[in-house]
Parts: sequence; structure tokens; C-alpha cells
Amino acid sequence: GTRLAPKEKLDIPVLFMPDTMKMYDAVVVIHVMRENGENWPYEDSAALNKDLKSSVTVGENGGIHGILWIYPVHGIPEAPQQKLVPAVVRCQARQRVERRLEVLLTGANAMPAARNSATVNTGKPANIQEELQVTDGFSTTVEFLYELQYQSNEIKSQLGALVGIHLIQRERDIESGIITLIFNVVFAPNKPMRNEATLVVECTTAGVWKFPMLFIATKPEVDDVINIEAVGLNKESIVGFKLTSQTR
Repeated sequence: GTRLAPKEKLDIPVLFMPDTMKMYDAVVVIHVMRENGENWPYEDSAALNKDLKSSVTVGENGGIHGILWIYPVHGIPEAPQQKLVPAVVRCQARQRVERRLEVLLTGANAMPAARNSATVNTGKPANIQEELQVTDGFSTTVEFLYELQYQSNEIKSQLGALVGIHLIQRERDIESGIITLIFNVVFAPNKPMRNEATLVVECTTAGVWKFPMLFIATKPEVDDVINIEAVGLNKESIVGFKLTSQTR
């Protein structure tokens, strides 16, 4: 029942307020008709192609009675931001370190349960199910996407090529619904630095979780010690050495 003048704009607010970690889908449908109720003339309404039939309503006496605009809406819940202590990955410059990072996905009770045939017997309690392959153990519709996000493009350019992260294992507690993801993090800095990042984990059926991380690279080992022996008072002593640049 909303009337629009020619070239007038209409804002349509969409409110999303999830109470569980579960993906939602909806469509916003806009149906436009002439104010006087007449149809738009169309020569052959019966021969509308398949794509056009889904976006128009045809009048009984021919012509187009209404036009539809259909907008899909994907509701992606994000876990409440908690004051988590950042996971610290520390390494000396020009060295390489690997760390295991464990994160908990809470509130994912709506996710499909694991299949017993895909579990691995590790001697853990019966309510813990563990799998070694990311694609096994859960319903085939469940996938995890993850990435490291940085505060700026400058930090991304510094850390992007120095950090690698890979999901190697996941567990689920059936009673609480909490999912544990275990990542392997590789950090190989080439110079001292201290930069923050955020690990963003998205479950295709549940939502998004964010975890803070801190990467610290300490000073490297001394390359060599240069000794200069004096040949006498007020006389120069010279020592030569080579430096090789690792970049162009």
C-alpha cells in the first residue's frame, strides 16, 4: 500500500536479531503495480520467457499486472565479542616456529551431529568425538572457512607472507555442543615486529567466530663479530666484509 511518486526513493529496513548460532535465509519481495490498477501493455503475455515469468504477474485480460523485485537475504550470526586474551605466537627473527592453536566454537547446538562411523577411538570419554579429516565426522553440509584478518593493509603486507595457518583437527562435545578446532600455525619472521591479527572462523551452517592473535618477532641472532685491531696510535685500521641482500 505504499505510494511512490515518479523517481521517488523507498528505503526498506531489514532487521536481523538471531538468538542462536544458526544461518538464516529469507527473501525481500517488492511488488509494484499501477496506482489505477491498470495493466502495463504487453503484446504476448502468454509467451513470456521463463526468467521473466518469475518477476512479473500477468493480468487476466493480458498485459503485465505487477512487477516483482526479489532480493535474497542471508542472515549470518556472529558470536558475541568476548574479552579474550590474544593467542601469542612468538619467534626470533630469521627463525621458524610452529604452534598448535585451539579455539572453541560455542553456541553451535544447531549443527548436525557427527556420524559414529567417522570417529576415531582415542580413549576419550564417550561424549567426545574426534576426527582427523576436516571433511569427515560431521554432516557433509558442514564446512569451516577460516582466514586471518589484519588491522590494515600495511600489517597484512608485513605478515601475510610470514604466517601460515591450517585446520588439522576438530572435536565436538555432544552434550554441550561446543566444537573445538585445532589449527597448526607457522610463523617465520624476517625482522623484529609486533603485530595483531584476528582469526575469523565461519561455519557454513552456524555463523562466525573471531579470535584475537598476537605475533611477536624478537631480535635475531648476531650474524658475526667483527674484530678490528689497531696498528698504532692515530693510524687507521680497516676490515672488509660482505653483505648480501635477500631482495632486489
